[in-house]
Amino acid sequence: MAAAALLPPLSADGTLLRQAMRRLVGGVVVVTAGIGEDRIGLTATSAASLSIDPPTMLVCVNRSSSTWPVIARRRHFCVSILGEGQRAIAERFAGIGGHRGAARYLGADWTVMASGASGLTEAQAIIDCALEEVIERHSHAILLGAVREVRLNQAEQPALAYGAGRFIGIPPD
Repeated sequence: MAAAALLPPLSADGTLLRQAMRRLVGGVVVVTAGIGEDRIGLTATSAASLSIDPPTMLVCVNRSSSTWPVIARRRHFCVSILGEGQRAIAERFAGIGGHRGAARYLGADWTVMASGASGLTEAQAIIDCALEEVIERHSHAILLGAVREVRLNQAEQPALAYGAGRFIGIPPD
């Protein structure tokens, strides 16, 4: 514990961190949860595989988002990895255009996964998870999900990424 006293005082603030993180390009996913009219979701760049054995996903969700209570109640979430052709869906689930709740699902084809959550049929990949553990830190919940089902889209398309405040396509090899 004595080592913690040797750390320099914090000099960065959230605004600087946000500006720094805008320079990091990240893959874009839609995180969905719920069933029927109780469906909800959000766009995120904070999703990663935590472990391959056992298959586990890590997703960070702001606890003030409307998606968080549904994930906590339903104990599941689905990660749809988006391609460049899904920019409109990424924007819709980010709240651009004012779409909320189940209305965010309109205009796209969705597949009900093993957990009951919906995955975007045309996504690059769909990863369905049972909520295994939640770590609450500051404004966010770190979700650990036991992977229950994975579906891959065989059609190659450019990946959708987000960086410098905009969506960008990254062509396949």
